[in-house]
Amino acid sequence: MTAKYDVKRELKTCYAPKNTVWELVDIPELHFLAIDGHGDPNTTDAYRRAVEALYAVAYTVKFASKGDLGKDFVVGPLEGLWWADDMDDFLARRKDNWRWRLLLNVPDWITGDMIEGAQHAALTKKKLPAIENVRSETLHEGTSAQVLHIGSYDDETPILTSLHHEYLPANNLREAGLHHEIYLSDPRRTAPAELRTILRQPVEGRSG
Repeated sequence: MTAKYDVKRELKTCYAPKNTVWELVDIPELHFLAIDGHGDPNTTDAYRRAVEALYAVAYTVKFASKGDLGKDFVVGPLEGLWWADDMDDFLARRKDNWRWRLLLNVPDWITGDMIEGAQHAALTKKKLPAIENVRSETLHEGTSAQVLHIGSYDDETPILTSLHHEYLPANNLREAGLHHEIYLSDPRRTAPAELRTILRQPVEGRSG
């Protein structure tokens, strides 16, 4: 059996950065399990159910890959794409109006048929209706501004404000995709001040 695929080891620039100020990185095409929803992640049951469903499918497909293909992988950190119909709601952290897409990276050998089979198996075992909403997603963000944020999720506002009002204008850049977060810490076991989160924003050059 080959060594386990671990996205944090394979793509250290993307998943193990050390910079705490914004820097540009090139993000390759990556494959994910994904599930969509909306509302405050701290209070809505839909968010908790989505996380449970995502991990149920991820571990089911992991064990199927190991058993059927002899290929194993480490289930990656939880990731999220975040937006709002009115971006002022997003920057002001009016979370009831937020929309989100939760992601777990999977290796490129995991096919749609394997994911569908894992869904059926996980649904039979776990009885979580949200499993039916898990799907495959391919994301190619390309050039992105990225930073490692250390601290509470609610303390992200200053660094995001600096991105949009200072870093991007100073470098003649604009947003070219959704705000992306990668959660390196387990909030159930980590003090808020010590949480480590990768913040990522796909960008492109401004014309003119």
